[in-house]
Amino acid sequence: MRFRLTFLALLSWVCMLSLPLRAQMQPLKVRVSEKISQGMIVHKVQPKYPKEARKKHIEGPVVLQATISRAGDVIGLNVVKGDPLLVPSALVAVKRWKYEPYVLNGEPVQVETQITVNYTLSR
Repeated sequence: MRFRLTFLALLSWVCMLSLPLRAQMQPLKVRVSEKISQGMIVHKVQPKYPKEARKKHIEGPVVLQATISRAGDVIGLNVVKGDPLLVPSALVAVKRWKYEPYVLNGEPVQVETQITVNYTLSR
């Protein structure tokens, strides 16, 4: 009986100590779909169509892998695919986008997502 009480006391003490650790184990970055992240945009800067790309009639998507900070700023961009003439203007524009913070368990977290910027010439 005494062993059981000691074990239960030890177990409850370990559980109390682990509570702050569980709170700290929250992910530093979560991955969200492009559709979800589109709904989080609060300020979107439209890219300027590059003159050279327009002259050559180049159209298509530029796909970027983005990291959004806990404050909603774009802090990292990597090019997944896109025409080299379109990529620079997409990067310049998307770096200026602002998102509402993504909240997980009551705390804002960094977000990893994909962004597609579509370039089309008007006909």
